[in-house]
Amino acid sequence: MFILGTVICALSTLVCWTMTAVRAHPADSSIISLAAIELYLIVYGIYAGVRQVMGASTVGEAWEFWGYIITALMLPVGVFIWAMVDKTRWSNLVMSFVGLVVFVMVYRMEEIWWGTAL
Repeated sequence: MFILGTVICALSTLVCWTMTAVRAHPADSSIISLAAIELYLIVYGIYAGVRQVMGASTVGEAWEFWGYIITALMLPVGVFIWAMVDKTRWSNLVMSFVGLVVFVMVYRMEEIWWGTAL
């Protein structure tokens, strides 16, 4: 799951950077890339919930793990709303940071769950 998340976040970031350079308003492709991150996080959360229900335990604190998931799930939605309010070129750039931040959060979630990200 971590590698898939890394690819999705990297592609989203690259799409948003490209759209910052070529579009003067929020690009549909940037918004779709945010949706891809959100979908990944939903699947990741369901996967983690099933793992925990089946008895798998975390190396770190479970509340910290779920706090990261909940926060990560709110990021794409919040930035999407912000991009719809601020319809400038720079909203694409702000959307690009979601991919970077979610990557770091997923890395940390993997550390909390397994003790390592890889």
